[in-house]
Amino acid sequence: MIKERLSEIREAIPSHVTLVAVSKTKPVSIIQEAYDAGQRVFGENKVQELTEKYEQLPKDIEWHMIGHLQTNKVKYIAPFVSLVHAVDSLKLLKEVNKQAKKNNRTIDCLLQFHIASEDSKFGLSFEEARDILESGLFLEMYNISIAGVMGMATFTSDESQIRDEFRTLENYFNVLKSHYFKFNDSFRHISMGMSGDYGIAIEEGSTMVRIGSSIFGSR
Repeated sequence: MIKERLSEIREAIPSHVTLVAVSKTKPVSIIQEAYDAGQRVFGENKVQELTEKYEQLPKDIEWHMIGHLQTNKVKYIAPFVSLVHAVDSLKLLKEVNKQAKKNNRTIDCLLQFHIASEDSKFGLSFEEARDILESGLFLEMYNISIAGVMGMATFTSDESQIRDEFRTLENYFNVLKSHYFKFNDSFRHISMGMSGDYGIAIEEGSTMVRIGSSIFGSR
């Protein structure tokens, strides 16, 4: 079933869009099944679960930390994480840089923006992101690479609202690209879209979708 679902989703998304299989709460055996079907990029939202799965599964998996990340947990994933999706403060960016340096690595990060109407979702305002990128502290961080932006739309059936929110994120990406990353090819990702709205997200410019239940079934 997982192999079939993965094939259907891969056929539905363009080749330039990265599929992150959201494997949170799923057992190692099921992730291995997706791996055997050719999937290599997986997303987790809890540090302990992520580190345990990293230890048990093939080492060519590209692990993405997609959940809210506390600064005191960064050290556990810094040796291996491929991409941190949810950077929402200068404090967190500073810690990722510090732990990456300890591990002699450069860690890719996405700036998370608050684009939804729900207050419960995390994320930066555009002004906060601009302040980070213009800060002296940021300019001294050599062990992180800002690879793009991330955001989550409001959980709603109103498609026009979802489109507007995704367009906002794409606009943020374009402005940041032209102002801060014009000649930086590593700034290239717009991570938006999940199982319920990834089709809309791709139409609005997403280059990375985070899909869980459509691959693994609901919890």
